[in-house]
Amino acid sequence: MTRIRRGYIARRRRTKIRLFTSSFRGAHSRLTRTITQQKIRALVSAHRDRGSKKRNFRRLWIIRINAVIRERVVSYSYSKLIHDLYKRQLLLNRKILAQIAISNRNCLYMISNEIINEVDCSKESSGII
Repeated sequence: MTRIRRGYIARRRRTKIRLFTSSFRGAHSRLTRTITQQKIRALVSAHRDRGSKKRNFRRLWIIRINAVIRERVVSYSYSKLIHDLYKRQLLLNRKILAQIAISNRNCLYMISNEIINEVDCSKESSGII
């Protein structure tokens, strides 16, 4: 019986995985079993860290906004600012507010002062104060 030459499909699959892990060190880029394990591990880490990256950026934006707001007005905080923004139905997300806080603090001060003044006026007119 003559020898049967294997097809190219398995080899093509392995080379595709090898291309993915070509930058890994040692056996992680050379041995087929460890290559597949490391590819799975890398994809799991990438999926997990996409979510944590979003969380970390949101935390950073909140910290920046809070720092700039508390710098000017002592009794005013981030949570009060966001609450008043929602009450006035202003659609400014945290990313934009953090960019304003870094690039142009006076603009953020003006926004917060407008909100504070309007909230105070609405409290006086409703008789809360």
